[in-house]
Amino acid sequence: MTAKLEESGPVAHAGTADAIKSLRGLLNTAIRGKQEVVELVLACLLARGHLLLEDLPGLGKTTLARTLANALGGRYARVQCTPDLMPSDITGFNMFNQKTREFDFCEGPIFANVLLADEINRATPRTQSALFEAMAERQVTIDRATHRLPQTFFVVATQNPIDSHGTYPLPEAQLDRFAMKLSIGYPARATEIEILARHVGQRDQSSSSETAISSESLFELQEQIANIAVAEKVNRYLVDLAEATRRHPEVSIGLSPRGLLILQRVAQARAFLNSRRFVTPDDVQDVAGPVLSVRLAGDFSSPDSVIDAILADVPTPLWD
Repeated sequence: MTAKLEESGPVAHAGTADAIKSLRGLLNTAIRGKQEVVELVLACLLARGHLLLEDLPGLGKTTLARTLANALGGRYARVQCTPDLMPSDITGFNMFNQKTREFDFCEGPIFANVLLADEINRATPRTQSALFEAMAERQVTIDRATHRLPQTFFVVATQNPIDSHGTYPLPEAQLDRFAMKLSIGYPARATEIEILARHVGQRDQSSSSETAISSESLFELQEQIANIAVAEKVNRYLVDLAEATRRHPEVSIGLSPRGLLILQRVAQARAFLNSRRFVTPDDVQDVAGPVLSVRLAGDFSSPDSVIDAILADVPTPLWD
């Protein structure tokens, strides 16, 4: 069966491989010593998902998001979320033109290839909801007119988990629009020493502005990854995991069918990054944590222990 899957899977040409290598290198330079985080970020991007970065201040969330946005080419926009931010500040609005006596549409920052929503939980629920349609359907509707967004539209949102004053927690419906939630965490001791040495005498500490892949090439690659082969036994394993989340006594909201599709797509991207043309149970397990943590709700302090227990309880199919 393995040989058949290898023959039927999409083939990445040399240019694509070089683009992924360059993109991986830029992200690993932006946040040192976090190779696994970088691989998951790439999997989220290639799966056409959206990314939520939740971590303490100063650990590189914005730097990572800005480096990723610059590396993807196209238009990049950043929104600093605050309580007084209005939905029209993100989506845009119609303005009456005195000369033409008609309304002109003024695009908001959401009309970008990559949108960085910094500290998204500081925006009010009304403003947060302005991203619902855009993240789910890559379009926005304003005054009954629908405006399409770029095919590779990608949202990177950040939030601080400890500073709760003046924040509005994201509702489950909004969290489900994100493919995964990641935390960068503190770097290792050796990495911090390297960071200090690298910044001595360096004035500009901004992220790289180098472009690694065009929007057109990225979309073509995302289409290829959607065709990565998934065997029937892996599909059954995915459904077993979803059902286990719905039965778990500590979980009140389990994995939805939409979340299950996202889990499969991210696993396909993980397989591609591992230079394979088919998904294995290991790919599913590698991405299950960040994908499930953003969409499971219940009476538990940390979703990690619950996800680990579910992965341990559900039998892993034998893989030849």
